[in-house]
Amino acid sequence: MISAYTGTQVRQAEEPLLSSGLGDVLMQRAAYGLANAVIRERRSRGLSIYGASVCVLTGKGNNGGDGLYAASFLAARGMRTTAVLTGDTAHPQALAAFERTGGRVRRLAGAAPAELAKEAASADVVIDAVLGTGANGGLRGSAAALVEAVAELTAGRDGHALMVACDLPSGLDADTGEVFRPVLPAHLTVTFGGAKSGLLVDPGADYAGQVLVVPIGIEEHLPQPSLRRLEDGDLARLLPHPARRAHKYSRGVLGVVAGSVDYPGAAVLACRGALAAGVGMVRYLGPPEVADLVRQACPEVVCSTGAVADNRVQAWLVGSGMGPEHHDQLQRAHDAVDSGLPVVADAGALPALPEILGPHVVLTPHAGELASLLQRLGGSEDRDAVEGGTLAAVRRASEQTGGTVLLKGATTLVAAPSGDIFSQADGTPWLATAGSGDVLAGVIGALLAQAGSDVGRFRKAGVEPDVRWAAIAALGAALHGKAGRTASDASAGGPVTSGGIADSLPQTWGKVSTLSNPEARKRNSHTQPLR
Repeated sequence: MISAYTGTQVRQAEEPLLSSGLGDVLMQRAAYGLANAVIRERRSRGLSIYGASVCVLTGKGNNGGDGLYAASFLAARGMRTTAVLTGDTAHPQALAAFERTGGRVRRLAGAAPAELAKEAASADVVIDAVLGTGANGGLRGSAAALVEAVAELTAGRDGHALMVACDLPSGLDADTGEVFRPVLPAHLTVTFGGAKSGLLVDPGADYAGQVLVVPIGIEEHLPQPSLRRLEDGDLARLLPHPARRAHKYSRGVLGVVAGSVDYPGAAVLACRGALAAGVGMVRYLGPPEVADLVRQACPEVVCSTGAVADNRVQAWLVGSGMGPEHHDQLQRAHDAVDSGLPVVADAGALPALPEILGPHVVLTPHAGELASLLQRLGGSEDRDAVEGGTLAAVRRASEQTGGTVLLKGATTLVAAPSGDIFSQADGTPWLATAGSGDVLAGVIGALLAQAGSDVGRFRKAGVEPDVRWAAIAALGAALHGKAGRTASDASAGGPVTSGGIADSLPQTWGKVSTLSNPEARKRNSHTQPLR
């Protein structure tokens, strides 16, 4: 599991070592890790080290010191180094080390930013070491003009300069992921001690590129993370697996209240997502016309036009493909939430939910729907505000509703009312297609029905009982994203359909389960017939 921290948490973890006089040691460790990351990345691209040029955009604080020390290490490997000092001062020891290795110093003060930007942009490697985690807001003045010009000159030139951020891209908020432009987009962010939360949420993730964490010796002093991301091993441990004597009821029954005469396909896709995610049975409730379509597309689904109270299930999915005019379906959605069972509430159900929910109710809005939800709760956020501050928005929605909130996007965020946050970025941009969210709701609903009562499984994975609903939603988002990638890979990286995502789920489940968890392979082998 990847753990991420706020800038304040990291600085507090550094404090005991700084007080012991180990500040320069920490800086040297960070710089050595940064330099090695540059070398590895160059080699992975089949590019030489000796004779290549490096330009470090250097601030006056410790972040600039990290960059200068890293450049001195790179100079020792034969790289030609230049530092552009954006402030009136620089870290003195690091600057001295840089100059001793033959580094060339250029000063922004009194120079034309456009000219220095041309020089920087022509380098083989550009290291952004202007602002660190302690910065408030973004770049200003001539430093902002310099970075903006470098960004313009290097835009679309992926094959030329390697853009590397030292700890985080300058102008990116380490805690929230908010972006204060101009920001130089990085191919690689080398961050120290622990991942910063802002690198793993949008819009910060748009600028971070690949994130590499370099240990520097503060790790044992770090507190509980502010944000977590499930990796393949975590997914394998959290996936439910049927016992040897399992039957369709013990494997979980999901009730689905979705679709309408206007949007019947949403019900079909939600049911397909649930069936592909391993649930033992799906019971569909809805209009006769939609039920007929579901029955034709998914003969495994038990369809009826009855009431929620007449159906025995372990979890509910409500809202996909529904609108305010669909009164019968909205009443069923209300009844499902009132049942006290785990619920995934999507799309059309969001405006009709009670004001106060429990963590077992998982809301799955996109940015526009989340903005509308926050406005109903008294906020003033529009879609742009949500997209510009996704972490704050999803956290506020969960705190105010008491439910678990999953914000769909390139990076999917899941917030629990306890304040715990999960961040998943397992998908592909091709997932942005009509019906993809309906499949996701089906996946999460299936997991709620199968795994919601299995407190022990989550506790073993380090997830507290009340947070397991958020972990289940994050698990569903990860499977959905990986299935989208599998479907896209099948077409050589091309477009996918929502039906294709559902079709790829069983294969994705199997890969995650068996390749990441040998115990799952053993369990599966016991079910094979004797030969």
